[in-house]
Amino acid sequence: MRLSTALVPALTIGAALALAATTTSATAGTASVPDAAAPGICAEQDLHLRATPGERQNVVRIDVTNHSSRTCVVDRIPTITFRGLDGSAQPVPPAQSAPYTLAGGARAYAAARTADPRAAEGHVVASLSVAADPSHRGVTFPARAVGMPGGIHVWEPVTTWWHTSRGAADRALADMPG
Repeated sequence: MRLSTALVPALTIGAALALAATTTSATAGTASVPDAAAPGICAEQDLHLRATPGERQNVVRIDVTNHSSRTCVVDRIPTITFRGLDGSAQPVPPAQSAPYTLAGGARAYAAARTADPRAAEGHVVASLSVAADPSHRGVTFPARAVGMPGGIHVWEPVTTWWHTSRGAADRALADMPG
């Protein structure tokens, strides 16, 4: 199996926001105030995640809906992991963690591609998990629910960033090599 893992230490968006809120100014000696207009991280209980079969057998469509009435942020890259395997689907194009703003009641879309079920390389797993932000636990979906009743064949999985439409996520995945 070749799951790429990023071992670069990184702050989650929540940790970064918390750090920004508690920093002090060395010149003035007073605590800095975070931008009051900047939305905070979406509470996990306010989000509804879905994973459904894509048009190809090794594609999963993902969406997240903010069921709260307030604007909040998730990570711009969904965190997609596979049962019993280390690592997660890698974003293409490669990117670092950054906020993605989700208005109250709004939905965002992504797509992920795993291995061709006929490929000799990889592992077969029974489920995948999706989180809208790395600080969230996420939701686990069995292989059957994402259109892979024989298991999810995993080899170098990739994911899109969040998009404003399903079509944009599908196009972004179609533009990825592989």
